[in-house]
Amino acid sequence: MPDSRIPIPSVRRFPSYLRILMQQRDAGHRTISATQLADELGLTSIQVRKDLASTGIEGRPKIGFLIEELIASITHALGWDNLTEALIIGAGNLGSALAAYDGFSAYGLRIVAIFDKDPNKIGKKIGDLTILPVDSINQYIKNNRVTIAVIAVPANQAQATADMLVKCGIRGIWNFAPKNLKVPEDVVMQRTDLAASFAVLSVLLRRKYREETDQVESELE
Repeated sequence: MPDSRIPIPSVRRFPSYLRILMQQRDAGHRTISATQLADELGLTSIQVRKDLASTGIEGRPKIGFLIEELIASITHALGWDNLTEALIIGAGNLGSALAAYDGFSAYGLRIVAIFDKDPNKIGKKIGDLTILPVDSINQYIKNNRVTIAVIAVPANQAQATADMLVKCGIRGIWNFAPKNLKVPEDVVMQRTDLAASFAVLSVLLRRKYREETDQVESELE
């Protein structure tokens, strides 16, 4: 889990830092400056240094940051150097796509099981996973000590699913359902709102189009 002393805005930026660092490492580079990272992400070099300092790593004069050292430090700060197991509830289009995605391992996450209540789906395979009946979740969690669950069910089933998971001992929920859920204070929940993300994209695209249109019109005057 992320170090509680690291500000959440910094935590949100860490994956972007890692992406750039890994690209630079793969290109054969050994060091990188705060200015380079800032330029790539549209940040200030001061913000970058502040973010990276929260991991315990500071740049060296005229050298910058050692890329391998920084990758290891950020990965450790995020808790991605220890593999965490999670299960998925809902084997629809979204749940199946998440179960089949092999990139989670780069984040220290491994999907170990997927569940659904549809008898027509139970027993079918998604990659290496076999869809299991939802009524076997409690026993599975007890046997395997999984503490994280991904909710990928329709909105009208999401709260009941969350309630069930909490009773089964789940402590962290990643909610992909289009619904705000209520969970106890000792349960951590993160919602991924696809509609909100697309809304931002749509607005920014319209703004960009208007700016370009206004520029063309001003040039024609």
